[in-house]
Amino acid sequence: MMGDKLKNFMGGGGEDSGASGGDGKETAESKGMTREEFEEYQRQLVEEKIQRDKEFATRKAERANLRGLLRDKYRLPQSAQDDATVQMAGDDIDVPEELAKMVDEDEEQEEKNDSFMAKLQNMDVDFETIKTTAQTTMTEVKQAAEEKCVLM
Repeated sequence: MMGDKLKNFMGGGGEDSGASGGDGKETAESKGMTREEFEEYQRQLVEEKIQRDKEFATRKAERANLRGLLRDKYRLPQSAQDDATVQMAGDDIDVPEELAKMVDEDEEQEEKNDSFMAKLQNMDVDFETIKTTAQTTMTEVKQAAEEKCVLM
């Protein structure tokens, strides 16, 4: 008696309404279509899913490619995961135009405002000459101070 109430509560017992197959998948009857229409509908769904997956992989590879460019620019270590993502998507992946413009603008700005360290590295300076000049200057200053000051 209690089992009958539970069956009624759970959806009418063992009766199958025909809206879905035994494994819970959609059927042509559940969508109100003929078998051919339903098969075409399923093919379209699969094609759309493949297209979405392809676009997602492309966007993911573009972002990985951009991260790689930024790592090169700032001399950071490479990421094996980003390299794998780019390889999976293929070799024809480019950085989106907007992001490429941003990177190029940053490079141009850095070239204009070249850092002190970069200027030092690019200079041809003879540090021995500078060191010798500084030592002779210090010696001269000490001698001048000794002459003027009796306590030294």
